[in-house]
Order: sequence, then structure tokens, then C-alpha cells
Amino acid sequence: MSGSTCVSLAPSSVAVAPPAMVVEETHSDGMITIQRYVRSDHAMSASSTPAAALLLLYEPFSLHSDEAPMILSKPRAVVQTLTCQRRPLGDGFAYRRSIGGPELESLDPILSFDDFEFTGPANFGDHPHRGFESLTYVLEGSIGFHDFSGHKGTINTGDAQWTTVGRGVVHAEVPAGQGVQRGLNFWINLAAKDKMVAPSYQELASVDITTVDKDGVSVKVIVGEAQGVRSPLQTRTPVMCLDITVGPGTHLHQAVPAGWSACAYVIDGVASFGPSARATRQHECAVFGAKGNGVDARSGDADASTRFLLVAARPHGETVVREGFFVMNTREEVEQAMDDYRNHRNGFEMAVGWTSDHVATPAQ
Repeated sequence: MSGSTCVSLAPSSVAVAPPAMVVEETHSDGMITIQRYVRSDHAMSASSTPAAALLLLYEPFSLHSDEAPMILSKPRAVVQTLTCQRRPLGDGFAYRRSIGGPELESLDPILSFDDFEFTGPANFGDHPHRGFESLTYVLEGSIGFHDFSGHKGTINTGDAQWTTVGRGVVHAEVPAGQGVQRGLNFWINLAAKDKMVAPSYQELASVDITTVDKDGVSVKVIVGEAQGVRSPLQTRTPVMCLDITVGPGTHLHQAVPAGWSACAYVIDGVASFGPSARATRQHECAVFGAKGNGVDARSGDADASTRFLLVAARPHGETVVREGFFVMNTREEVEQAMDDYRNHRNGFEMAVGWTSDHVATPAQ
């Protein structure tokens, strides 16, 4: 594109050091693990780095900003654009579902992708989960949470919470501010071998999410790795989640590992993706084909920026059976999960006699 700036994020053979983050709080009683990450004035040494942070789940990425940047040889094409209609659910809650809706039931291993709005008195009262991981990323306002291990708190605008529900959690989620609270939430399937792992929470405040700004492109590295930065959030299934803003006249090349499923949900503006510069508008989700080694993006408006959440993950290629809050591999496993919850077994023991601070009728 004439007169444009090109920023390329391409695979690098050089390992990237973890960001200067420390675990502010870790709690584990063998049943559930909770970690909060905060910035440190000094980079972590190997001895202070969480063990999981030393495991590279995929090739690191780096930023190339020379006059002739590396161009991705095979940018992925958009194979489907999902229109995410706003759907009310009760009094004070509404959502726009892309993946997990009628147009696309799943994008292995991405089970669902929602843009949600919360306004009191709406809430998701005490309810169980098993068999997946999820990210909640707050765009506006505050979301309160409380789970059966006693873990409770609030995530605010720009904060992220990664939850590995594993063999089971019971929790509640409520709007914690005045007016509309808005966020993005997606579920990532766990492989069969990880379905019954101990649950864990990882929380990352907005100020601790590394943002890299270069030549009209801004990238917040929420999960995974990009621009020489690796998020401290550790996932069972390899995942990348980037909050990207591309300014007018700027062209982004973002590497995505081969074989991973990938999509981009447009938060603001109009984005053009792929070699054909296919336009994807606000509240639409672009689903990328499997062929290619990355994603091309630019603003679809010559005078305005576009902002989108890019999510990519390595598929499992396994059968998925989902029933409400439970995601397993067989119908028998789903029925077992329901029975375990009812009888407070196999991960649901702490639910006996427990109610959250946000007791209400669970959302249906």
C-alpha cells in the first residue's frame, strides 16, 4: 500500500527472555492454585521464574522494523466472517457470540467467543465448570468473582484473568461497577489428558500487560508471545491472544504458528485481513484458513484506526461433548461430571455447604 508503514512480527530462532514479572501471590492447597503477576524492577532469574514459564510452548516471535521488513510469505486468507448479533439474556445481560454460535459451533480448540455486557442486577450466580480453560478480558468497568476455594476479587478495565477449570470449579461472576461493564470471554478446550488437572487462576492487571508500540501499531501481549515479549500467563493448551490496534496507513504482519486455528474479533473500526484485504467490521469475527504462516491486517478506513483481538491456539483433534458448563470427550464423561457435582466428588468437594458472596439464581 503506497505511503504505508509495514510492521512485521515473524518467527525468530532466538529465545526471548521472560518479561520482568514476579508472582505477587501464589496459593495452592493441592485443590486449586491462584497466581497474580506483577512487574518487577529486575528480570526474573531462572530460580525465581515459575517452572511453567520456562517451558516454550511454541516458537518465539520478534519484531522486524527495518526499512525492508520480513514479509510473511503466506498470509492466511479469511474463510468465514461471523456476524455477532447482540442477544439479551435476562435483565441486564447481553452478549455477542461468534464462535460457539449457530454459524460456527467451534474452532478447535476454541469452544466459544463472547463480547458481553453486564449491568446490575444481572449476575451469574454460583455455577460449576469442568474440562476447559477460559480468558476474561475486561474492556470497560469491573467484574467481581468469588469461587468455592475462597478466592475472590475484582478485575477492572484492561485486566485479564486466565482460568484453568480442569476437574472442577464452582464460582460466581457479577458486575462490580456502575453502568455497563463490558468484556471479552473465550473458552479453550483442554486435551483429554488434561481434563482432570487441578484448577488454577492467573490474574494479570492492565498495567502489567506489556504493550509494544511501533510505527502506528500497538500490540498488548495478553497470552502467548509477540514482538519479543512473552506473557507470564501459562496455559495447558498453547494459545496466543493479542489486543492489536492498527493505525491508518499502517500494515501489520503477525506470525501465527503453522497448524493453529486463528480468528480476529473487531472491537472498534473496520479491519482488512488477508491477501484480499477482506473487510471485517465492528462486532464481526474473521476466521482464518489453515494455510499460511501468519495474518495480514490493516485499517479498512484510511482515516481511522482499527482495534481487534487476535486469538490463535493449537488444535487437539479430539471429540468434544459439551453440556452447559461441562466440556468433555464422551457423553459418559459429561454425565459423570454432572454426578460428581451433585455429589461433591472428584474436584467438587469444596462445594459442600458453600455459597458465594454473590448468591443469586444461576444464569440459564
